[in-house]
Amino acid sequence: MTPALERRLLQACIAIGGCVPVFAGGAGMVLGMGQGDLSLDSHFRYLSGLLFGIGIAFWYAIPAIEARTQYVRLLCLPIVIGGFARLGAAVFVGVPKTGMLLAIVMELIVTPGLCLWQSRIAKLYAGKHV
Repeated sequence: MTPALERRLLQACIAIGGCVPVFAGGAGMVLGMGQGDLSLDSHFRYLSGLLFGIGIAFWYAIPAIEARTQYVRLLCLPIVIGGFARLGAAVFVGVPKTGMLLAIVMELIVTPGLCLWQSRIAKLYAGKHV
């Protein structure tokens, strides 16, 4: 596979992967929790806004993905930290429903994988192997 094709595949994966936080965050901002404590609903909408913003930030990296290593790493860091927090809750409090288990997979496997892949693409392009 050529570096240019691999770069395009990474861009496509980030574009598709970015849909998860953008759509889930957008829905959470608009719909809220649906019922319950107003302060908890406000917090839920705030966190949904952060999720939405992270998705948009990933999309921003797409056009020049090979030059955005530090940017992508910085975006991945809070996602992975949050994934470990979610995993800790699963271990010490109880296993959540399927949607939250899928979130753990996204946060602790997919996100670090994309981060490592971006680093590989950056190295390929820095070495002028295009």
